[in-house]
Amino acid sequence: MQLNISDKITFLIAGLLLVTMFTTAFFSMKQAALTYDELAHIPAGYSYLTQQDYRINPEHPPLAKSIGAFPLIFLDLNFPTDSPNWTQENNPPAWWVQFDLGREFLYESGNNPRQIIVWSRFAMIGMLVFMGWFLFRWARELGGNKVALGVLALFSFSPTFLAHGRLVNTDIAAALGVVVATYYWIKFIKNPSWINVVKAGVAFLFALLLKFSLILLVPFFGILAITYPLLSPGDKKKKLLEYIGKGALAGIIGVLLIWPVYQFAIANYPAERQLRDTVADLQPESITVPESAAVWMADKEPFRPWGQYARGLLMAVQRGQFGNTTFFLGEMRSSSWFYYFPVMYATKIPIAFHLLTGMVALWEIRRIIRASRKSEKIKRGATWIKDNFDISAFFLFIAIYWAASINTNLNLGIRHLMPIFPFMYFLVVLGAKRMFNGSYFTRNRTIAYSLVVVIFGWYGLSSLSVFPHYIPYYNALAGGTDDGYQVAVDSNYDWGQDFYKLVSYVEENNIEKVHLNYFGGEDPEYWLGDKYIKYNPREDERPTGWLAVSVNELMGGKGEPHPTYDQPTGYYNWLNEYEPVEILGYSIFVYYIPPEIQ
Repeated sequence: MQLNISDKITFLIAGLLLVTMFTTAFFSMKQAALTYDELAHIPAGYSYLTQQDYRINPEHPPLAKSIGAFPLIFLDLNFPTDSPNWTQENNPPAWWVQFDLGREFLYESGNNPRQIIVWSRFAMIGMLVFMGWFLFRWARELGGNKVALGVLALFSFSPTFLAHGRLVNTDIAAALGVVVATYYWIKFIKNPSWINVVKAGVAFLFALLLKFSLILLVPFFGILAITYPLLSPGDKKKKLLEYIGKGALAGIIGVLLIWPVYQFAIANYPAERQLRDTVADLQPESITVPESAAVWMADKEPFRPWGQYARGLLMAVQRGQFGNTTFFLGEMRSSSWFYYFPVMYATKIPIAFHLLTGMVALWEIRRIIRASRKSEKIKRGATWIKDNFDISAFFLFIAIYWAASINTNLNLGIRHLMPIFPFMYFLVVLGAKRMFNGSYFTRNRTIAYSLVVVIFGWYGLSSLSVFPHYIPYYNALAGGTDDGYQVAVDSNYDWGQDFYKLVSYVEENNIEKVHLNYFGGEDPEYWLGDKYIKYNPREDERPTGWLAVSVNELMGGKGEPHPTYDQPTGYYNWLNEYEPVEILGYSIFVYYIPPEIQ
């Protein structure tokens, strides 16, 4: 196919955006220390590929971790197969065993931890860039070159995608799985040919293997498959039955293909060990019917792969019910806040995007009202949904995912909203295209072009200005990145990424001893040796001399307890008497406590 000048320029700009994203992600990730979840995910993925044993980290599907670990199989690495953390001969493993094994693999087995971290993350950046290309392709189909470039620009400079798309975790994978599976499902809906049924089933499998929360695609896809034939002319009953049948077949294809992937991962995982671990993980004293089914399949050939998948899915469901201890807006609690994710979305997304969203929303509302007043013939209701099925699907998924997020008991960070971001980009850019094609902006093209330059320039600068510190990014609504930790920490601000800066600071300032309360994936003793003194503020006396505290731990020790929170807090309030000597990156506060003032 011969490209015209407009297409050539479009592809050139798209290529530059993807190169920019790759460059910023790569060079920023090289400076970031091992984050908390990576300590478990990297060795888990490596064990699936080299040991074909799924005993580690079953609460997440294998694909994202295996992609991250794939470059490692070409390195000469030692894996601690003789460690009790791996053999687990006597008792089912506790959840922290995977982190202990990770420390052994990276720091105690003669391997180069920096080499392992960089190569694993390099594979994840490849996934990030692939997602950018896929979004560009889909957006171009929906709205042409300008829409494609707008969507890709929003994606390429997203602080959230740059923060978490370069790390070995399941968040970028979840977003990619939603996008790819939805694309092929809509293709099937619009043209229910048998080849599209198979493609939809394989894409559904792809999503299922990336993150368990994507089980939300089941009701989403079900609603789409039922709605479309009901909106179509002709024999609705016949079409409905066809879509239900073919949609169910696509789902069955996805479920069936779980078997070979999981079979590879559990090939050397003994059946009796799988049964033991499944029973321990699913709490048999109050076992439900699905849990009972997972236990039954755990040691039954050929059902073990599905049993392992069910085990992980049910563990994810349990965790969503149990909750997690979190600092948020000055408070500590183990249960969730219904407004947590709305606040995180408001404060962790560049204000330029909020401005563009608001402009588009007001323009659309105004257009609808004016059309109604003029009694113009506009397509709405059922006809509009069918004619704009992609857009309708985006709205539906966003609604489903928001409802699930607000009602979950897990408040783990903005990264868990990443699956809705691409659809928000689609909706806003498509709306902006309609807005700028309106009569006012058609007559005033200079104003239109100026707005585009200002908004997208502001958006891009918001991202580039915090390089390489994408994890702690907050917008001005939260006081900016400097004060964002007052809103929420954990993966929103401090995941251990600034640890290498502490190592350099200790060396440059000839510090002989440093008390450290660290939150993250690194092994302080490996890097600091006998300079490192582990500090537990709940048990140890106040230290003298140098003290370094991860801000996640610091805010956890200053937050006010919610009435339902029964753990001690306030154990870091004594530090209010001191100003930090240095803040490393954004997440490690360094103090010097004079001995005479102890």
